Formats: sequence, structure tokens, C-alpha cells
Amino acid sequence: MSVWKKISRRMEPTLYTVKGMAILDNDGNRILAKYYDKNVFPTAKEQKAFEKNLFNKTHRANAEIIMLDGLTCVYRSNVDLFFYVMGSSQENELILLSVLNCLYDAVSQILRKNVEKRVVLENLDIVMLAMDEICDGGIILEADSSAVVQRVALRTDDIPLGEQTVAQVLQSAKEQLKWSLLK
Repeated sequence: MSVWKKISRRMEPTLYTVKGMAILDNDGNRILAKYYDKNVFPTAKEQKAFEKNLFNKTHRANAEIIMLDGLTCVYRSNVDLFFYVMGSSQENELILLSVLNCLYDAVSQILRKNVEKRVVLENLDIVMLAMDEICDGGIILEADSSAVVQRVALRTDDIPLGEQTVAQVLQSAKEQLKWSLLK
């Protein structure tokens, strides 16, 4: 097989664009992370080591992009959080940046521009849902933050009981109890 065929085979376009997304606090500890390529990040130990290395390289830098361990990583910081999106070394940085911007903007809209560690932890279920709406298994599903916010901001009254999370069921029960006591 010629060298050109080997190179072109490796660089064929694919839907699997994102290798992982992470939100770390200002100490480099994981708030939330999703990794989609088990070949690159097979265990949680390796994921944590990569996150620590990534944070150490980026927490004082003024850039938006870094090449680390054969991955293209785009990142953004705010108050006490760092948002990261990782892709392969051949991946288009603009596509990764659009995913990062979508993630950050969606979280910002969901949390009403109060993007801080405490608020993210209080709303972790919605932030996780937003991540799932943006990317599934490494395939980008949505890059429009407004569309993501609309999908995750469903009222629990509209969701059938069997499809609600425990947190949604408890919140709905609290609301119903509150209104029955006020009557």
C-alpha cells in the first residue's frame, strides 16, 4: 500500500469529532467530564491524569487552544471554572471551538449567566443533559446553544412520569405540596 493511501485513510472525514468534554474547577478537579473514545481514555485513572496535565498546561495560559498528548484541546475559563473540548490532532479547531462555545453559552443561559462552581454543582443534572444534547458518543448533535437550552428546559409537567428523573419527580412533588398548602 502506498504512503499516500495510508495517510488519506487516516485522514478520512468522520462523524466522531469530539473525543471528550470536561468542566474543571480552578484547582483542576473534575466537576463534570464525558469521554467518548475508549481507545484514548480507557480508564478513569488515565482520564484524571490527562485532566491534571491539561489543567496544569492551561490554567495560566492566555490561549484558547493547545495540542496535548496527540489531541487538539480548546478551552475557556470563567470565574472558577474551566471548560474543555478535546478532539483528534487532525480535527478542525473551528468545529471544536463551536462545540465549546455552544457548551459554555448553553450553561451560561441555563444558569442565568451565573457560571460558577457552586451553581453548576447545584444544577449538575441540567448541565449533564446539555452536554448530552450537544454531543452523543463523540458525534456533534447541536452547536446552537439556544436550541440546547430549549431542549433541556422542558417543564416537568410536560414529561411523562416514567421518563422523569428522580430529581424532577421530587421537584414536581414539592411544587404540588406547596400549592396544596397555600390553598
